[in-house]
Amino acid sequence: MATQKISNFLTLFAPPRPMAAFPSNLPVLTVAITGAAGQIGYSLAPLIAQGLMFGPHQKVALRLLDLGTAQDALSGVRMELLDCALPLLHSVDITADPHVAFTGADAAVLCGAFPRRPGMERQDLLLTNAGIFKQQGRVIRDAAAAHCRVLVVGNPANTNALILATSGGLNPAHVSALTRLDHNRAVGLIAARLGPTGAAHRQAVIWGNHSATQVPDVESLSSAAAPLSADDAAYFHGEFIPQVQQRGAEVMKLRGLSSALSAAKAIVDHMRDWILGSEGRVVSMAVPSAGNPYGVPAGLIYSFPVTCAAGVWHFAPGAVLTEDIKRRMDASTAELVEERTLAGL
Repeated sequence: MATQKISNFLTLFAPPRPMAAFPSNLPVLTVAITGAAGQIGYSLAPLIAQGLMFGPHQKVALRLLDLGTAQDALSGVRMELLDCALPLLHSVDITADPHVAFTGADAAVLCGAFPRRPGMERQDLLLTNAGIFKQQGRVIRDAAAAHCRVLVVGNPANTNALILATSGGLNPAHVSALTRLDHNRAVGLIAARLGPTGAAHRQAVIWGNHSATQVPDVESLSSAAAPLSADDAAYFHGEFIPQVQQRGAEVMKLRGLSSALSAAKAIVDHMRDWILGSEGRVVSMAVPSAGNPYGVPAGLIYSFPVTCAAGVWHFAPGAVLTEDIKRRMDASTAELVEERTLAGL
């Protein structure tokens, strides 16, 4: 067992394996969605089928995976998708079998994860999810297309993605976790504070874990922007950070439901930029930390500023980190290291 753990981590502590470009000539692109009967899956599937993820000419086949008890709900989702009469929707299959969902998949969005229940210890949650994501990693390795890009959404997303990447045979560079929702939240709050003109010169970055330790940052890659006013600087160094960190909890408090709409939009943004290219824009993705230029230890899935082209991401260089940002990044790193240990990795 110890030898296997060491072997699994070699690919994450070493520089990432080369990433092949994502094929651009697929007549039909097969997308697997786990937890597809949930709120995010219900919001996400039609966005994909409308061409918002892979472009206005790319036909898609959807594979919707959820528990056996959710198959009636999935049947209803399938009916609604067909009733939308979307010209890019090639087919919709529903299943409770991961092998059916992932066979031949070109892309996979893993929304499903075991939720924390009352009285459940954090380690129990991580170990339960470890079992789920180890199994899914093995199935993706054996059944999905070799170029399959995998996005983990289900929380704790970074550590679930790490488990998936180390479960055997997957190229870690083909696995990422969602922090684009946090990035988009930061972008929206920057625009609300500075207006469109001021926001255009401010680059949002999310560092670290998709958790309350994440580090929303508007200055490290904004060196060419005009200096912030004293009031704006106080806001972005203070209130802004917990606003982004706690935005999902605030939505839950007000709606009584999770922020599925904005999560689905962020998933679309993440996968579109990853596979079609970010066109020089810097975006936030949680990716393997090996080889990063910012001193984050290898062996983690950590959110960084990146650029993307044809399914290949690259660390965006040039961020100038303040001591406050470094301190916050270190706290997020420590949390991810602890999660990795509690998950038995």
